[in-house]
Amino acid sequence: MFTLPQLPYAYDALEPYIDALTMEIHYTKHHQGYVDNLNAALKDFSELQKKSITDLMLELEVLPESIRVAVRNQGGGHYNHTFFWSLLAPAVKTERAISHYATCARLINQRFGSFQKFQQEFTQVAKSRFGSGWAWLVVSPHGDLEIISTPNQDCPLMFECVPLLGLDVWEHAYYLKYQNKRVDYIQAWWHLINWAAVEDIVKQIV
Repeated sequence: MFTLPQLPYAYDALEPYIDALTMEIHYTKHHQGYVDNLNAALKDFSELQKKSITDLMLELEVLPESIRVAVRNQGGGHYNHTFFWSLLAPAVKTERAISHYATCARLINQRFGSFQKFQQEFTQVAKSRFGSGWAWLVVSPHGDLEIISTPNQDCPLMFECVPLLGLDVWEHAYYLKYQNKRVDYIQAWWHLINWAAVEDIVKQIV
């Protein structure tokens, strides 16, 4: 059965960019809810309970039809949030510019021309996501870096993409502090990206 992963930092560690109350609610209510609902969906499928969340997301099309939508939504929520938490860090730990992480910086510069252009394009995709969803930097099935957006809790694995970076733009991720100002939340998030962790992912697949 799936469990809520331990956060690698305290609820208030991402202040002032993400407030402690939002972090606590997001983690203990929203993410915990996805975990609980995923376990409920799998309660009669002992073999599926043994699979990793990655395998479940990759195998959605062959899951029993009776639970496929639930696993897509609840499992996607669990996968996405686990990934999201792992690539955030207190701002004091993110001060080193992306240029210090050679592989990641090289690929971004090759694909987008510069980090600034990448940042502008990613921000545009994130703020343009209609309703709830996510913005991602992924490696496409063709091996190229791409910026994509997914609705609800769909994850890049469903589209044969490998995620490198993801941003939750559901309102529950930012509404207490930023209200309807999604762009302000997106700009704040750039201060919290753990580029060392992104670099580790890139090195595993390049």
